[in-house]
Amino acid sequence: MRAWSTIPIHIAVIEILSKKGALNDTELYKEVKKAINDLSFRELNRTMLKLEVAGFIKVSRLMKEKRRVELKEAGSLR
Repeated sequence: MRAWSTIPIHIAVIEILSKKGALNDTELYKEVKKAINDLSFRELNRTMLKLEVAGFIKVSRLMKEKRRVELKEAGSLR
């Protein structure tokens, strides 16, 4: 049985990126996993997509399998 997490995934992602700065997706997964034990990489990807569409984060491709994830600046429109 899955227990409810005390912190939503999207809040954990934003807090970690604000404290640590830009990370690649695997580093971000490891950091979020510390706060949310039963997190899958698929759930993190889904959350990152929602945050990117909402304009909170920017995701760019580094290599074929690596992505850089960073917070957008507060006044940034792009």
